Amino acid sequence: MQIRDLPYTDPGEPDVRSGPRFLLWLGLGQLGGQLKSLAWGLLHQCGIAGLPLGVGVAVQAVIDRSGARLALAGGLIVLLAAAIAVGDTMLHRTAVTNWITAAARVQQLLARKTAELGSVLTHRVAAGEVVAVSTGDVEKIGWFVEALSRFAAAATTLVIVCVALVIYQPALGVVVAIGVPVLALAALPLLPRATKRADIQREKAGRATELASDTVAGLRVLRGIGGEELFLGRYREASQEVREAAVRSARMWSLISAVQVLLPGILMITVVCYGAVLARDGRITVGELVTVYSAVTLMLFPLSHFEEIAMAYSFSRPSAKRAARVLALRRVAGPSGTNTGVSSGTMTQAVEESSGTATGVSSRTTAIPSGDLYDPATGLLAPKGRFTAVVCGDPDAAGRLAERLGGHAAEANGTASALLGGVALDELPLDGARTAVLVQDKDPVLLSGTLRELLDVPSSGQVTADEALTAAQCGDVLDALAQASVDTDGDPMRTRITERGRSLSGGQRQRLALARSLVTDPEVLVLDEPTSAVDSHTEARVAAGVKHLRTGRTTVVFSSSPLLLDLAERVVFVHDGEVASVGVHRELLHTDDRYRAVVTRETDESARDEKTLEKWEETA
Repeated sequence: MQIRDLPYTDPGEPDVRSGPRFLLWLGLGQLGGQLKSLAWGLLHQCGIAGLPLGVGVAVQAVIDRSGARLALAGGLIVLLAAAIAVGDTMLHRTAVTNWITAAARVQQLLARKTAELGSVLTHRVAAGEVVAVSTGDVEKIGWFVEALSRFAAAATTLVIVCVALVIYQPALGVVVAIGVPVLALAALPLLPRATKRADIQREKAGRATELASDTVAGLRVLRGIGGEELFLGRYREASQEVREAAVRSARMWSLISAVQVLLPGILMITVVCYGAVLARDGRITVGELVTVYSAVTLMLFPLSHFEEIAMAYSFSRPSAKRAARVLALRRVAGPSGTNTGVSSGTMTQAVEESSGTATGVSSRTTAIPSGDLYDPATGLLAPKGRFTAVVCGDPDAAGRLAERLGGHAAEANGTASALLGGVALDELPLDGARTAVLVQDKDPVLLSGTLRELLDVPSSGQVTADEALTAAQCGDVLDALAQASVDTDGDPMRTRITERGRSLSGGQRQRLALARSLVTDPEVLVLDEPTSAVDSHTEARVAAGVKHLRTGRTTVVFSSSPLLLDLAERVVFVHDGEVASVGVHRELLHTDDRYRAVVTRETDESARDEKTLEKWEETA
């Protein structure tokens, strides 16, 4: 895989059973690049390791006054220098390619998982953790993948050098062959503690990132209540904890580095002293002593890769663990084979009771199904082509139900998927499910860009931007954008909207998000509290506009606003996780006390007073 070929056509299915398994999967996925990097690394490091031989031959040739051997040594050194230059250049190219392609693969996997889970992702994983994984963790994972081939080349080079020294000069070669493994493994007892401290540092850094992300997201609210200093103080404390953890981690790594310097120094002193004795006794030549000493000196370079791979693994392992935890999340929460959760007879009965028509459950799966939307967990049914309002006493339960209607399982509790025309949404391909059902949550996000770019989304083409903006009552928003436009013609469609629409009011942002949803014109549109931030007059006009524009399309609105409920063709009241009553708004106000209490915000005391008054009037 070359950098110019990115992004991957298919990043693959990762092994997310654990962090180490995920790293192994990444490495095997780049086997070709790893082998290339290994080959160039061997050329580079074997060239370095071969320099002592050329130097030793040259020294001995000078002592023996042999011009031929001196010329041979010079040619060997030139050849080794060329091998070092070419190997180092190509090793850097292939190693960086491995780093970038591994990081790109992880980012693609995360982007695909984000698109698959949608808003459910932040319900299962903190937003700060997702940010940490997609930024810093990706780099550390790429670092380990890149360092792996260089470490393999260094380890192979050490083995080759040790064997060659034993053959070349057994007396000193045996000392080196015994000492090098000790040097390579000397830091192992310190690694568990260093890894633990690194894990603590990364955990604290992740918490600090989460706190910073949440603070920035809620900065407008914090300023309104005067809480900036409070949260700034909390972030200072969190950042100081990260600093202290980083210092403690750095102490361990500095100790490991000191060991990596001290022990090779002891080995070099041993080789020099023992070699001098052997040279004095005439058992080795001066050239052989220079060769062995130079080889031991240059072996410090491949030995440094042992420290690097240990550090890369200790930092990348928790990063890979977090990435694997995010990638292990599944769109389907229910067990395999039970995601419909409802029999054909049950579905038929529910449809007959609510609309007088029996559709049954179709066994045929289509790309974009059409029909009634049914949630087997609560018994909620939204007939095709009708405007259905849903009232829930618990806003959180309403949000989870809205997500489930879009094919998401908000909790890993075995909840069955919603059905559209008898087809389970979680059995559909992701793009088919997104085309069939669109869910707009209660806090939609506006990305930065012009208004035209905001409304340029995948759609059926049946609803124009002007129609959607009119239905969502965005006239005042267009006026405000026109005044803020830098163009002489004051075209609001070309006016840039800031990140998350922070330059707009809450009601304006909400209506623009609603217009964006209306433009897509999905088969089923699910809106969670789409008018909670607007005044009553605007709310009534928005409700009428949505109903008119969505005529003939299935629309489900979660709301407890009487203005919106009064326009709904069908109102479903969900209580304690199941459908409690179905009807129209005015009818349910008189027939269901619990529904009336939710819609009118009626307290138990006021309800008792009203009933007492009714009884008193009857007796009077």
